[in-house]
Amino acid sequence: MDNRAQFPDWHNAPVPNWGDAAPRLMIVGLAPGLRGANRTGRPFTGDYAGDLLYATLLKFGLASGSYKADPDDGMVLKNAMIVNAVRCVPPQNKPTGEEISTCRRFLCATIEANPQVRAFIALGRIGHDSLLSALGRRRAAHPFGHGAEHVLENGTRLFDSFHCSRYNTNTGRLTPAMFEDVIGRAANFVAG
Repeated sequence: MDNRAQFPDWHNAPVPNWGDAAPRLMIVGLAPGLRGANRTGRPFTGDYAGDLLYATLLKFGLASGSYKADPDDGMVLKNAMIVNAVRCVPPQNKPTGEEISTCRRFLCATIEANPQVRAFIALGRIGHDSLLSALGRRRAAHPFGHGAEHVLENGTRLFDSFHCSRYNTNTGRLTPAMFEDVIGRAANFVAG
């Protein structure tokens, strides 16, 4: 059954970028979650990944207000913007190569419209690979790895993290401390 028919009061459309109008940090996620951003219309809002992401952004001064898993919670991003490699919820929560390629033009446009960005955080391999493709960079020259830091053009940096999904945290692949390390280093870089 189609999500629009099953959940007619949900957002059920491409999820727009969200954050500061002139960010120095761009966070590249995977895709909207069915019961998170697809429901609420704001990236990482309404699911576990958002709980960890927004708590961490608040901790490092990249957000203000309070996160209540609702786009009307009053939370504001400071010096940061969240974008997704794929803009619509993918079937079975796994985007296809075609979806990733089709949506890349939106990522490219967002990057082009924000030349002041000094750093990127890629949440997971798909975000990392899509970002490198959007930037015209070779993946082999910038391999994905949690905690990796890559120098790009003009001193811009790419910080990699495992995705902050419930699966990754429940299995111990990503701990809050590991996630905070990456976000903290990126926050310090753009502040310095």
